[in-house]
Amino acid sequence: MGDGLRATAWKLLLGYLPPSRDLWEKELIENRLKYAKLKEELLVSPSQLTRKKVGALSYCDHPADGVVAGPLKRHEISEEDHPLSLGKASVWHQYFQHTETAEQIDRDLQRTHPDLKFFSGDSSFSRKHRESMRSILLLFAKLNPVIRYVQGMNEVLAPIYYVFSTDTNEQNAANAEADSFSCFVRLLSDSVDHFCEQLDNSAVGILSTLSRLSELLKANDEELWRHLEFTTKVKPQYYAFRWITLLLTQEFNFQCIMRIWDSLLSSPYETLQDMLLKICCAMLLCLKSRLLSGDFVANLKLLQNYPDINIEHLLQVARDLSSDPSTYRLSLTL
Repeated sequence: MGDGLRATAWKLLLGYLPPSRDLWEKELIENRLKYAKLKEELLVSPSQLTRKKVGALSYCDHPADGVVAGPLKRHEISEEDHPLSLGKASVWHQYFQHTETAEQIDRDLQRTHPDLKFFSGDSSFSRKHRESMRSILLLFAKLNPVIRYVQGMNEVLAPIYYVFSTDTNEQNAANAEADSFSCFVRLLSDSVDHFCEQLDNSAVGILSTLSRLSELLKANDEELWRHLEFTTKVKPQYYAFRWITLLLTQEFNFQCIMRIWDSLLSSPYETLQDMLLKICCAMLLCLKSRLLSGDFVANLKLLQNYPDINIEHLLQVARDLSSDPSTYRLSLTL
């Protein structure tokens, strides 16, 4: 799929663009303006904010003809604008609170797909992309104070930002940051609970999702399920935690990741999470013979370093899976 077509398709599938093409331009303009406003309000440094306030006050205080009667007055700094203020309403207090988050984002972005020049290196090209992704992740953290930023979100953002930045439509590519932010938020809305440690043991937490994967494997291949669960005791949390939370972005090369995401986003009868679990289950089934002959160490190493595979075959296996053990049982002799 061409990058221009993929970018448009992903925006439609994520609900960022409305079905009617006549409304696209209006929606894009409005959403991009909203992002610019959010960025100006939440990502501007306190010193810049103070300068803007002082500039506005100075402009209002000075006569239109520029003639000042008497000595210039020193503007007082309010408590909330003072760098040493400890008040929760202080813009400086809020700024320093997010400094650690920003540093973590910077470290993670340096490690994002180091094999791709688009993301890595010291070129102005890659630095620009990292700066845009930094803004998106930091803005997300500020708007979601309970979750903030969690390591790995950079990996989930990377495919979206790459696809939108390489859109063949120059205007769309120039607005990749704003579009990526909105689509990143939409994408995470279906799986953000997996990043929240407090919800790990809840019905929407990662442990519940891992349990669903185990049940899906049992429904489609009980032999393999028993071997992993009881014989070798290779539990899903040892290998699938990363698969699920990072939407498989660490298991395959970048071109394969984008192809997998095409299927994740476009499954007509299932949610993204349901399709993700089917792909994860298919990943196990496609290695059935190797897993049945392996012990704990061999199987864990295999699943934590997933081998190269024909992606189209993997996706077909996933599509053929049944969620209900009473309707279908898949048998693979691989």
